[in-house]
Amino acid sequence: MTTAYYSQATHGPFEIYEIGDFVLESGAKIRNLSLAYATFGELAADKSNAVLFPTWYSGTSKILEQAYVGPGRALDPAKYFIILVNQIGNGLSSSPSNTPAPFGAARFPQPSIGDDVKAQHRLITEKFGVDRLALVLGGSMGAQQSWEWAARFPDSVARIAPIAGTAQATPHNRLLVETFIEAIVSDPAFAEGWFAEDAVHRGLRRHARLFAASGFTPALFNHAGWKDFGFTTTDDFVTGFVENHFLPQDPNNLLTLLRKWRDGDVARLANGDLPAALGRIKALTQVIAIEEDAFFPLKDLAAEQALVPGASLRRVSSPWGHLALFGVDASFNAKIDGFLNELLATPA
Repeated sequence: MTTAYYSQATHGPFEIYEIGDFVLESGAKIRNLSLAYATFGELAADKSNAVLFPTWYSGTSKILEQAYVGPGRALDPAKYFIILVNQIGNGLSSSPSNTPAPFGAARFPQPSIGDDVKAQHRLITEKFGVDRLALVLGGSMGAQQSWEWAARFPDSVARIAPIAGTAQATPHNRLLVETFIEAIVSDPAFAEGWFAEDAVHRGLRRHARLFAASGFTPALFNHAGWKDFGFTTTDDFVTGFVENHFLPQDPNNLLTLLRKWRDGDVARLANGDLPAALGRIKALTQVIAIEEDAFFPLKDLAAEQALVPGASLRRVSSPWGHLALFGVDASFNAKIDGFLNELLATPA
């Protein structure tokens, strides 16, 4: 099932950019690193209309396309050259599941958010010849990458829109992610990462339920907000929507992403000084917070926004909470498009 899930048939079309051997911030090396990406629209002659959108936890370029890209949307291929890039470890780019022995599966080197951004910078500059992106945006882990882009490459980004994600994981956020990790690895079938295909379904189901309990709002469950999607009970919704999303995915891939999420911290760029790291940012910054978000609470985003010169904070509400990012709430989608249109229309 895993092989079929991480395929062109399921998540394509996507292309592959071969980076070659890539030394990580840890000193470990990913051999023959490849980035999977999808593009929409045409790159302007002066290369001024490029938008980069990295994936979030468990997301792919196809999921981003379906939720955010299209005619009349803020990310309209008629106006912008949109690059949806799959982060390392998500199953389409180099990952535990697609790296051959001896460096695959549980032996896959652990990358960081910084490693993702350095690899993406090579894709943007080497493949497309783009020196300055009109916008880098992303939700959740994509927001972590957006922050990293602006702090690491301040002259390469005109605008950023981190949505529902922080530049530095908070102690609470790290604890939350640890519960997701423990849900997977506590399954005896996980076998320290040397599992048989589809064997870790109990751990993945446990992980999915924890994810649902904190990713959606209490109001969504209490008022059966899932009814319009054809589900009949809370259990039917969690099984059919959330478990169904995670069950086809490789546990080692998910763990690689979770550890990256947990350890995300742009302060590494300034010897642990978060205000100094965020003070490096030159991009026009629009932080977008989901008011009900339990993963990345509004106050945490506002605290970071206050550290970025000239940054603004935009707020959106949804009973879908953090997981409104998946594009399931039409009102949320319209609000996000409005914010992005505003940002893209502002000279930077």
